Amino acid sequence: MPSLLDPIRVVLCATSHPGNIGASARAMQTMGLSRLVLVNPQRYPDADADAMAAGASATLGATRVAASLDEALAGATLAIGFSGRPREFAGTVLPVRAAMQEALRYAASGEVALVFGTEMSGLSNAELSRCQIVATIPAVPDFGSLNLAAAVQVAAYELRVAAFGDTVWTAPTFEPATQEEIERMFDQGERALTALDFLRPENPKRLLPRLRRLFSRARLEKEEVNILRGILARIEERVQKGWRRGN
Repeated sequence: MPSLLDPIRVVLCATSHPGNIGASARAMQTMGLSRLVLVNPQRYPDADADAMAAGASATLGATRVAASLDEALAGATLAIGFSGRPREFAGTVLPVRAAMQEALRYAASGEVALVFGTEMSGLSNAELSRCQIVATIPAVPDFGSLNLAAAVQVAAYELRVAAFGDTVWTAPTFEPATQEEIERMFDQGERALTALDFLRPENPKRLLPRLRRLFSRARLEKEEVNILRGILARIEERVQKGWRRGN
């Protein structure tokens, strides 16, 4: 099935460590991106890239190597360059979330490239000048440089959320306990705590109200009430038999 993200490619310029290529491929594949282009990587193909891809062999195996950034951007109607450093001649500068929304808008009718620079210095001014938008990932001012693959992951995540929303899997639901079942559990609990001499009926203080608050916050399920009542029943049984540790 075609995806909204199909027209979007990730371009890595002059990557020095092949592990970052593999990790970027993994970051992309987890978010549904599949088009990776490398501009003059220092080492590729490389075993470190394969190892860091960690199962993202489909994306890494389809990686294309380009001799120049212009070649990597061929056919794109929008290029978004990532940089954390202020530039004097930068064009439109957007936080990554807004930039990925723009990427998705352009991808509806054309090709889009997300461009990342080398690990040591990022994109050069000349490389950034090829991009219509500069995207930046908000970070603390004194340590704003992200690992290359981490930056790709952030961008890929924001792109996926822009395309498909942030719906996640839901935990299974179970039948809730009825008020009658909970009250029977409390009656049994009061008996068990009294038998243990933990609760003194003539001077209960605030123990039972606090237990009620605790279990009200838990929103007990039917099976949970059954488990608790089973524990209480065993306590009552042992107390009646004069149980001591080691018996």
